[in-house]
Amino acid sequence: MAGVSLGTVSNVLNNSAKVSESKRARVLEAVQAVGYQPSQLARGLRRETTNMIGMIIPDILNPFFPAVVRGAEDVAFSNGYRLILCNSDNDHSKEIIQLNELRTYLPAGLIVIPSNFSDLTAQAESYRRSGAGVVCVDRLPRNWSGDSVTANHEAGSYNATRHLLELGHTRLGIITGPLHLTNAKDRLAGFKRALKQAKIPMPPEYMQETTFDKQGGHAKATILLRLIPRPTAIFASNDMMALGALLAVRESGLRCPEDVSIMGFDDMDLCETTNPSLSSVSQSGYQLGSAAARLLLDRRQGDTSPAKNIVLKTALRLRDSVAPPTDEAQYGRPAKKRHGRPL
Repeated sequence: MAGVSLGTVSNVLNNSAKVSESKRARVLEAVQAVGYQPSQLARGLRRETTNMIGMIIPDILNPFFPAVVRGAEDVAFSNGYRLILCNSDNDHSKEIIQLNELRTYLPAGLIVIPSNFSDLTAQAESYRRSGAGVVCVDRLPRNWSGDSVTANHEAGSYNATRHLLELGHTRLGIITGPLHLTNAKDRLAGFKRALKQAKIPMPPEYMQETTFDKQGGHAKATILLRLIPRPTAIFASNDMMALGALLAVRESGLRCPEDVSIMGFDDMDLCETTNPSLSSVSQSGYQLGSAAARLLLDRRQGDTSPAKNIVLKTALRLRDSVAPPTDEAQYGRPAKKRHGRPL
């Protein structure tokens, strides 16, 4: 239709060689006339790779993770790549199935927020042999020696705990995530380091381990609030658990922050809209995702340097959910009730 060779059509569509404007115009007119769309899978088979980047996250319902995806997608799209998203449900067996199936689509690379008990060593090596990079984000799987992008979880937790101590809190509880996850371990380490420096002991019952979700935070905060004496401040290792803790405070007939201060981690957008607004350690999900995508594209462009471990800074965002402990909180205030039920 265009009256040119197959090679000229290829050069126009792939922008791989200079073609005269008249020939380029004829080719593009023919493309529009027949509605031609190149097959990415066919191109991938010929080149042994595609312009697709696979991304696996553990929980699409967690409001923190979409920001990570958005950061990765923005960088990928602006560089001519497309993102394929999978949700592992924090299930390593499902994660393995997704890793193996994504590999058959010849992706240019892979970005993974690992699931619980994740071990990606064998799958990552398979990707690397094919020329596809692998970057882990937020948390690291077991035995990981490849590229990663994380926040400084330990420093963020330490700074949050130091702030609570400086306000005058001496009975601090923590709701930690699953301690087989590296980010949960690091956040607990920062909490403990601050207490140790302040020479504040922490009875074992003041540490409660659970899942990184609202239900886990609610259940473990309920346990903490029933302790005698109860903590005057609770550090929740992510914002979803902190939301559960806020709910537990209300159900117990207590007030936040008058009876118990609550601190979260992640600084999701909804922290500003809770009642009271939630203080939190800020880590940028968007920056985590964009940094991971840039690192992946650097590998695609020939960067063969040793594994890179990018650690992003955190910041403390103080709002209404933390305050100095009141005398009532220090000595324990019974929950107020109305008609036999907590306010």
